[in-house]
Amino acid sequence: MAANGHLPSPRATPGPMVLRRVINQLPEGGPERQAIEAGEIDAVLDHANSNVILFPAARRAIRVAHSSPSPPAPHAAPDTPVANSVLAALTSAEYRELLPGLEPVALRFGEVLHEPGAPIRYVYFPIDCTICLLSPTHHQRMVETGLVGFEGMVGISLALGVDVSSVRAQVQCAGAALRMPAARFQPAFRSCLSLQRELYRYAYVKLAQSRQAVACVASHRIEQRLACWILMTSDRSRSSVVALQQDHLSTILGVRRASVTLASLALRSRKLISARRGETTILNRAGLESASCACYKRVEALHST
Repeated sequence: MAANGHLPSPRATPGPMVLRRVINQLPEGGPERQAIEAGEIDAVLDHANSNVILFPAARRAIRVAHSSPSPPAPHAAPDTPVANSVLAALTSAEYRELLPGLEPVALRFGEVLHEPGAPIRYVYFPIDCTICLLSPTHHQRMVETGLVGFEGMVGISLALGVDVSSVRAQVQCAGAALRMPAARFQPAFRSCLSLQRELYRYAYVKLAQSRQAVACVASHRIEQRLACWILMTSDRSRSSVVALQQDHLSTILGVRRASVTLASLALRSRKLISARRGETTILNRAGLESASCACYKRVEALHST
């Protein structure tokens, strides 16, 4: 077992189940196990099967490096796939019109894209990252009011004629996105009927999600809300492994850290999730959906309207 400086594309890398199986074969308390627990190793070399097995953090870093989106050239075929759903709904000609203003960026965990009351300088079209939308309370705390992933755009208020943000937009799961300066987005939006249609529909979805979030806080137990949040984050980051910092989660869910710890332990005791090194892995998705409140399916159903 060793760190590898020349790692393959994460698409060719075995998943977390294989990783756990290989680690379980190591001697308990041995130097290899201790190095893994200390976070000193990014990958395991499985010589028997000629595999390089990456830890989740390394997989995500390489995914960003390999998949930082390179928009198709102007001569791209009409069926060129686009990883963001809003952009994918455009015609090939409409997408080519937007290309000069789209810039691929790698977003870091915790990075703040917008602040409440501040002018919006860029809009973001996530590819495989997740952005948490946080609203301030009278106690100067922030409470989650929405999540944005590959299905949408960060900065939706620009499409509604408002050039300042009402929320803090903060990166929850690191990854790739396309961004466009607000000064370029506004004329592009006005001239593209398909983009208008998609973003007006998306604005409706976000409004409905915010209303559902209010009902969720008032009606459901923290364990249910945590399960719902994990599922929605997993969906938007396209990964069964999600970042789970308990301090950050207590802010997002508007509860004490101790409440988050107890809720997480309850889900882990049912073997629905595992948690390690600040990350949570979904072990039983169907079970986690059953443990979640009904808000999860209601929110996700909005995207098919």
